[in-house]
Amino acid sequence: MEASVFEYHKEEDTVDIQSFQGDKQKLIQPTFLNDPRFEKLKQTLVDWINKTLKPEHIVVQSLEEDLYDGLVLHHLMSRLAGVNLSVEEMALSSTAQIRKLNMILEELDKRLGLQDSSQIKWNVKLIHNKDLLATIHLLVAMVRCFQPELDLPPNVKIEVLALEVTRSGIKSEVLIEVLTEDSDTDSDSLSNTEKDDPIQQLLKLEAHKVNMVKKAILHFVNQTLSTLGVQVVDMDKQFSDGVILLLLIGQLEGFFIPLCDFNLTPVNQAEMLQNVTLALDLLNDMDLHMSSVSPQDIVSQDITATLKVLYALFKKHKEK
Repeated sequence: MEASVFEYHKEEDTVDIQSFQGDKQKLIQPTFLNDPRFEKLKQTLVDWINKTLKPEHIVVQSLEEDLYDGLVLHHLMSRLAGVNLSVEEMALSSTAQIRKLNMILEELDKRLGLQDSSQIKWNVKLIHNKDLLATIHLLVAMVRCFQPELDLPPNVKIEVLALEVTRSGIKSEVLIEVLTEDSDTDSDSLSNTEKDDPIQQLLKLEAHKVNMVKKAILHFVNQTLSTLGVQVVDMDKQFSDGVILLLLIGQLEGFFIPLCDFNLTPVNQAEMLQNVTLALDLLNDMDLHMSSVSPQDIVSQDITATLKVLYALFKKHKEK
């Protein structure tokens, strides 16, 4: 009897191993998870999703945790491509989520024009398993197709460990995965963008010339805010919570922003991001498009991003 039990388990193990043969997986090398370019791409995609789905009051914080069930992807496809599928809004069970994802990805792949399966770097299993690499590949493809004017960080590459289960064991190799294009055309377009961007050009000048322009903009800001009793001393830091930026926009454009619409005394980064997002949305409504600036840039005290926003306001209002 013991022998038969042993044989049973032996047979079961053999079947189990065979079922994994041919399975392939790519794992992001841990050292690249905090790579600045990779972080920038992730944040840009999160900001893009939140801006696109703002009218529907959907807020994404994590690409891994918030897209796996299909809800966000379905709403994105609806907003960007005008496609509404007959799927349940909230798929609670794993089976329902996979069924929903299958319908969404099938339709998305058609819309993205990816007939060759070798070009597709995502699938239902990967997205549902919260695979960050596959999720980013899918979102980048959606941006390129539906909103090509959006500036994604160029030349983002990461190192991945590719694993494959074979009859003889597990094969592994280290590969470089390209998330956004690394080509001469990208470099040329980036150079042209910088050529047309006065702030990028300014920051290449000598320090004293940069300071002269910063002083001129600072004078313009303080002159505008003087009636509110607000003064900016440190341009690099005082705009990071969005409060002074919102007050400045209101003064320049001649409208009052209700205090209930923003956080007058933000206490955390989420509240700062909410303020700055509102400010950039207002600029967009004023036809001052800041596609190369994300809310996170301002909150992180990126002086280049802050100068771009202030210069756009300065240029529009200096002659009034």
